[in-house]
Amino acid sequence: MKRKALARRPGTVNSRLIRRPIQRMFFLFLLPTFAAFCIGFLYPFLHGIYLSFCKFTTPSNAKWIWFDNYARALRDPGFRHAFWYTALVAVVSLILINVLAFTVAYLLTRGIRGSNFFRGVFFLPNLIGGIVLGYIWRLIFDALLPQSIVLVTSFGYWGLITVLCWQQVGYMMIIYIAGLMAVPEDMIEAAKIDGASGWQTLTHITIPTVMPSITICTFLTLTNSFKLFDQNMVLNEGRPFLFTATGEQIHTTEMLALNIYNTFYQNSNSRGVGQAKAVLFFILVAVIAILQFRLTHRKEVQQ
Repeated sequence: MKRKALARRPGTVNSRLIRRPIQRMFFLFLLPTFAAFCIGFLYPFLHGIYLSFCKFTTPSNAKWIWFDNYARALRDPGFRHAFWYTALVAVVSLILINVLAFTVAYLLTRGIRGSNFFRGVFFLPNLIGGIVLGYIWRLIFDALLPQSIVLVTSFGYWGLITVLCWQQVGYMMIIYIAGLMAVPEDMIEAAKIDGASGWQTLTHITIPTVMPSITICTFLTLTNSFKLFDQNMVLNEGRPFLFTATGEQIHTTEMLALNIYNTFYQNSNSRGVGQAKAVLFFILVAVIAILQFRLTHRKEVQQ
């Protein structure tokens, strides 16, 4: 009776006098956000897809040429090389980042002294911008390596892996710590009573229980690796160069995002090709992210 009386009072939150105007005029509250979404994302996205079928130097003089841009993009040896190079970087960084992040998170949840301090230290690199990070590590590598990082392909590859790990391990560590702290203590105690070793407890209880965190971290790591641009541009600029048998130039350490950028801005006549590459890149990342999410989501344990 008290709840019904409160609902009838004009000043209460659940009052019909307040809910009815909100329900009728809800679109006024959604309109600013929806307009910003359409102007800032939806229209540029759809217009970009349209331009991928056009030849243009500026969007105002676009000329429809159907699938010619996509054909040129798929025939480009630099684009194909960038795809496989990006995939190799993504797979290796996916494994290293998640193994290191989970290991650090596991150690920091064992009750060691100063764990909060070490959490802050490991998370700190994530606060540094990608361009600044690239310049810092380029100076470090050039000081430590016998040759400049832009002159040797293997140096450039492992340089990118190092920068990715150094920046992202701390962020993934925080997610893993949240997952590890949510593991029920009674399950751990039951395993100890049953005589399970530390390794058996980790592999049969802890890891299956934190699978939601693993799903999130692998998703973020994979997509971030494929979208990597600023560190690649600053750290090694896609160099060194390699020439194919047909005389075409390939950047041996160029990832997909940098390849799209170079295609679009280095030659005004190939901007349609660059736009087509961007659409293909979007489809690729979306498909890989969906497949990865479904694969890891199936292994999650329902508590």
